Formats: sequence, structure tokens, C-alpha cells
Amino acid sequence: MSPFVKWVGGKRQLLPELVKRMPKDGYNKYYEPFVGGGALLLRLSPQNAVINDSNTELINAWKSIRDNLDRLSELLLHHENEDTKEYYLDLRSTDRDGRITKMTSIERGARFIYMNKAGFNGLWRENSHGQNNVPYGSHKRLNLVPESLTSVSEYLNRSNIKIMNTDYRKAVLGAQTGDFVYFDPPYIPVNQTSSFTNYTKDNFGLVQQEQLRDTALELASNGVMVMLSNADVPLIKDLYEDKIFKIHHVQANRSINSNGSKRGKVGEVIITTY
Repeated sequence: MSPFVKWVGGKRQLLPELVKRMPKDGYNKYYEPFVGGGALLLRLSPQNAVINDSNTELINAWKSIRDNLDRLSELLLHHENEDTKEYYLDLRSTDRDGRITKMTSIERGARFIYMNKAGFNGLWRENSHGQNNVPYGSHKRLNLVPESLTSVSEYLNRSNIKIMNTDYRKAVLGAQTGDFVYFDPPYIPVNQTSSFTNYTKDNFGLVQQEQLRDTALELASNGVMVMLSNADVPLIKDLYEDKIFKIHHVQANRSINSNGSKRGKVGEVIITTY
């Protein structure tokens, strides 16, 4: 199964490295508190899982695929056929003029998927008012209803998958000994600035990275197997200096940079507690 969105920082490129470092003896329940496009979830297809993300529109799209694929597909095909820059910008403006509040959850799910695929490089970016501000991207004809979408819907319906939209720490409260948690948080910037050390409500800064590390330590102390992804930066060594953490250095292909010369392989880390 393939992710239904193009997600910045998505793990399709890193899947072989992640799978190679999964617990050798298996696990009970699967948790992914920063699920995004769910590349690892869909690759492993666990029968019992809890997935979560703070992005409300993204989680609504996951639920739309599970709960009403037929209607969602109809709407996606409509967006696909109408796709133009003007159409995209008009749909984007629905979170500015109030039209979005009159949409059903399925309509919002279709809007999210379409805008993700038609917008620049799979970005989903919001301003301080919660309004999407991603420009229209250059692309050929969209394919918004691939066969894999049906596979994802069937998987979500035949399995015990709890879908949450909350803080990542709340999403792992039920994790017990023998369970597995994969954290794929917003990465530490490769070029860190002074603002990264500031605590802000909406940004995943240094304080939040430290809180994530502490959450991983607490889970591990309770017998939960934890894996984390992050950028390969010097700060990682300081954050994850506890001997329980094993830091694996890997390379991943990234193409989000607007400067073509800066695209390509970048250093990332996979951190495990087992």
C-alpha cells in the first residue's frame, strides 16, 4: 500500500532502513503519533494500531478514506477533472471566506487530498490564522483515485486502527510492555537558528524535542520498544546521550528544497531503544 498524500519528510525513501531496524521478535500493538502519510504503517500493515497527527485536515482525510471511500472518490474525480490554477486558488480560499465551515467532513477530506497533490511539492502549510498558503504547483494530470486508495480503505476497515487527532503524548498513553512506538516528528533544522531554542505554541522547537526524548525514555522504561527518526545534526548526540538509545546514521533522498542544487541525499538518523 502507498501513502495517499505527498508528505514533506515522508518515509517512502527510508522504508528499507526502517524495516531493517524493526524489533526482531515482533511487537504487540503499533503506535505512530506523527503519522503523516503513514508510509511505515502501510508497509507493515499491523492489525492493531493507534495512529495520530496534530493536523486536523490530514486526520479527517484518513477517516474519510476509511468511512466513505465511494463519495470521497467521486469528489476527488471532480477535483481532478476541474484542476486548474484558478480552481485550486478558489478552493484554497474556502478557509478564508468561511465556505469551509459549510463543507461536510468528506468534502473537506477531498479538498485536503486534492490540494496536497496539486499544491507545490506536497506541502501543507498554514499561516497564523490557520489558512493554507501553499501556491499551486506545476504538475501533469493528477491521479487522485489510484487503486492503492481502495487498498488503504480496506486495510483501515478490516483492522483495529484507532485514528486520533491530539497531542502525540496523549496518543501513546495506552502503550504497554511489548508494544512498538515509531516517532517521526518535525525534524531539527539542519541550519539551526536562535529561534529554534525558543518555546512556541505551533513550532516543534528545542523544548519540544527534549519533551519527545523524555517521552521516549519513559516508554522504554516501561518495556515499550521505541524507534525515532530525525535529522543527522550534532544536537542529536546531546539529546540522545542516554545509553538506552542506539543512533543509526542513514541517507535519505529529499527533493523538497526549492534550490535544485540542494536536493539529493541528506543525512538522517534512526534511533532505537532495543
